[in-house]
Amino acid sequence: MKINVGRTDRTIRIIAGVVIIALGFYYQSLWGIIGLIPLLTGLFRSCVLYSLLGINTCKV
Repeated sequence: MKINVGRTDRTIRIIAGVVIIALGFYYQSLWGIIGLIPLLTGLFRSCVLYSLLGINTCKV
């Protein structure tokens, strides 16, 4: 997959993903699984939705 997630976007996604997962554990809710989406897109630096919409926040 093509890299289309920039540095700031990546940092925000990783932090948001970890927070959502932690809240899911804290409240014992399966909604915490949704936190995997921003976490994984941040770690792999690729977002399918960005590709479909033609968005690229990566400067390189």
